[in-house]
Amino acid sequence: MKTASVPKKEKYQLEFEVHSSPKILFNYLSTASGLEEWFADRVNIRDGEFIFIWEGSEARAKMLSRKDNQLVRYKWITDDKKDETFFQFEILTDEITSDVALIITDFATEEEKAENTLLWNSQIHNLMHHIGS
Repeated sequence: MKTASVPKKEKYQLEFEVHSSPKILFNYLSTASGLEEWFADRVNIRDGEFIFIWEGSEARAKMLSRKDNQLVRYKWITDDKKDETFFQFEILTDEITSDVALIITDFATEEEKAENTLLWNSQIHNLMHHIGS
């Protein structure tokens, strides 16, 4: 007897040019107050968990990795113990031009990817507005 398989989430990346110093940008990606400016309506940290609140709904994530001014990786806390997905913000600086890029890594099913990409574009637009980029 076969059970219905859950659609597999595939990793994808989005890249955005940011007119900001890596240090300022990193603060918006790695702190509750920074994330609250553009990512969620409210962000609290309790027992090492980031609690993101949007219009009454809530999601929790754990910071898995952090490299100051370079990278921060979060994992949504779910009941699925086999879930290996995460979302990550990586800041890259071109050594020659000093241009700063924000690379977002996320996971989605094929059906979710277009909608998730639109959501990330909207969120990053909000981020750029807050940092004056």
